[in-house]
Amino acid sequence: MERPAWAPRSIDISVPSVSRIYDFYLGGSHNFEVDREAARRAMEFMPGLPKIMQANRAFMRRAVRFAADEGIDQFLDIGSGIPTFGNVHEVAGRSRPGSRVVYVDHDPVAVAHSEAVLAGDDDADVVAGDLLKPHEILAAPQVERMIDLNRPVALLLVAILHFVEDEDDPYAAVAELRDALAPGSLLVLTHASYENIPLPAERAGGAVDVYKDIRNPLIMRSREEIARFFEGYDMVEPGLVPMPRWRPQDVPEEEDPYAFSGFAGVGRTA
Repeated sequence: MERPAWAPRSIDISVPSVSRIYDFYLGGSHNFEVDREAARRAMEFMPGLPKIMQANRAFMRRAVRFAADEGIDQFLDIGSGIPTFGNVHEVAGRSRPGSRVVYVDHDPVAVAHSEAVLAGDDDADVVAGDLLKPHEILAAPQVERMIDLNRPVALLLVAILHFVEDEDDPYAAVAELRDALAPGSLLVLTHASYENIPLPAERAGGAVDVYKDIRNPLIMRSREEIARFFEGYDMVEPGLVPMPRWRPQDVPEEEDPYAFSGFAGVGRTA
């Protein structure tokens, strides 16, 4: 397999990556055949996976605009993935010029592309970091330079927590990040769930098995389990709901049924 010029030498391009699979679902070009093959296998069970990812991105953009309208001009996006059109810094910059954004991801391809996209942008930066090591993220020079933790921050954990197994205690990581944020900060979160998927759970489980096969287990949590991530936050209306139902701009009923898979919500620290 020929290595594209944009692929860092340090990565194994024979192993699928969830961020590159996500890029494929969104119609991006920064993925390899091994990623596309895994995505196509998952879509054999859940053909609506691209619709779910599109709904996820649409929610993220609405939530960023909401945060900006609430006066927040600092954004920490953990699990940011490979840059695509309508990124956080683009949406935030249009809604509140001068907003500062730090992207965090552990995938070298995502980090390398973020660095390329953000070159020359004084209001955005990227960190190679792991959600399960919040202290290292918060202590990163890029975060210390860009983010003032004494003022409200919008923390984005969009489509990342369902890749963290219970044994790694994602709740503790989210709580540690929460405790570092100033009052008035926001948590913006989406999470996969079997609830609302327009398929029998057994068939949807086939797609979950594909992620398990590529050693990136997809953890489908219940609405109640997802709500636990918001402990210490006051939920912003309309609460924890399917993605198209969070402050929609269009009529939710006109959305593809797959778009309602999983949950999205925004919480505010007291």
